[in-house]
Amino acid sequence: MFQTILNMKKTLILCIIGLVIIGCNLDKSNPSIKNKSLSQTTTKTDTPAKHIKPFKKELPTIGLLMFDGVLQGEVIASSDVFAKPDKDGNQVFNVITIAETEKPIVTEEGMKFVPDYRFDNCPKLTALFVPSGYDMHAQVNNKNVIDFIRNKNQETEYMVSNCAGAQLIGKSGIADGYKIVTWIGGGEQLQKDYPNLKVQDDKLVTFVEDGKFSSSNGNLASYISALNLLEKMTTPEHREHVESYLYLQQLQNWKK
Repeated sequence: MFQTILNMKKTLILCIIGLVIIGCNLDKSNPSIKNKSLSQTTTKTDTPAKHIKPFKKELPTIGLLMFDGVLQGEVIASSDVFAKPDKDGNQVFNVITIAETEKPIVTEEGMKFVPDYRFDNCPKLTALFVPSGYDMHAQVNNKNVIDFIRNKNQETEYMVSNCAGAQLIGKSGIADGYKIVTWIGGGEQLQKDYPNLKVQDDKLVTFVEDGKFSSSNGNLASYISALNLLEKMTTPEHREHVESYLYLQQLQNWKK
């Protein structure tokens, strides 16, 4: 009886050893298992992706104002232009988004954007871009938004509005006596609401610059205001580099 139990234990041990050997061989010979293991190891790394740009205090900072209902293309256009590296791959600007709170904002198109900063912790800006939405009533009557624009105007070198963002500039009073343009069809009402602005004919003028203030019709014209300021803050060569990066030439000739 004792011998039988001993033999059974030996058999069990041999089976366990065999299973371990088979498992090791399967792991070495099965590429999918090997790749899965490597994949799991890779996902655990703490190394940041190369495309993530750190905030560098020595660089000029471009602020992009956001709010619920914002036209996301006008935020993207500005970030698209200023976030591009130079020809040597170096970061040229800090590009940050700012909203009244840290909660994600919902764009007119339905996407959720998470702001980098709130009004109360926004760093010093070199330039502020003020975008638009189809319904600006809530923002024009939001004292916190208007106060933020007024306060940032005191420290920025440049202020840019696109489309109906001109309404926020008008309400703030910071561009009284300066030329400004808004969305096509919106100039007449803008002039009535803010008579101290020098509103340009939006059917003829796509972009206008006057002093530290510049503005555009918005939508894809937001690229014009961003590229114009980019050249002022860098060089014509860098603007050309960014334009080539964006494939703008292909867009201009797409019907051919």
